[in-house]
Amino acid sequence: MKSTSFYPVIMTGDVAGTAAFYCHHFHFQPLFESDWYVHLQSMEDEHVTIAILDGSHETIPAASRGKISGLLLNFEVEDVDTIYAACTQAGLPILREIRDEDFGQRHFITTDPNGVLIDIIKPIPPSAEYAAMYDAAALPA
Repeated sequence: MKSTSFYPVIMTGDVAGTAAFYCHHFHFQPLFESDWYVHLQSMEDEHVTIAILDGSHETIPAASRGKISGLLLNFEVEDVDTIYAACTQAGLPILREIRDEDFGQRHFITTDPNGVLIDIIKPIPPSAEYAAMYDAAALPA
């Protein structure tokens, strides 16, 4: 299979509110908007996209309709500290305070209005123990 694109789709009961959340706090803009589906693109990188879908829409098989559950979105960024400060100032819930991890991340975790976890990450050099687990090409420079 040759993929030409890959993006998460968040099923929700509040399409407009969820789309507005990602636009306001994480610099996305709509490429397509309807009352049941919004496709968002990062204003900073055209290859970063996300979609918001009414979880009760008929396009979803009846047995799978509903809201999102058990999802963690990872956004790798250049300046995690600035984004942490902005999210904190905006009053977003901070579920994991900003910190450095031995496995090679400086990150924090917040949540969207649907309970989707959002992990904002800056890759950092891992400890020697974790560095041994990486393919050399995957290690940060």
